[in-house]
Amino acid sequence: MASITIRNLDDDVKTRLRVRAADNGRSMEEEARLILRDAVGRRKPPRNLANAIRARIAPLGGVDLELPPREPGREPPSFD
Repeated sequence: MASITIRNLDDDVKTRLRVRAADNGRSMEEEARLILRDAVGRRKPPRNLANAIRARIAPLGGVDLELPPREPGREPPSFD
């Protein structure tokens, strides 16, 4: 297992960590391990751009567009 040293930690942060650890019946070291594990252990699923756009636009309502009728394509050029 690896170990880490945290320097220049604010006294207020250390005090709150100590109180939080005591409230949870753990040592400060174990509490810090759990906090770090929780903070870096969460992986966000990759964002789907289409779903993100749809979620942002959906509350605005839809728009009905009239599509023009399709016409036959033009003749391809002749290279004779």
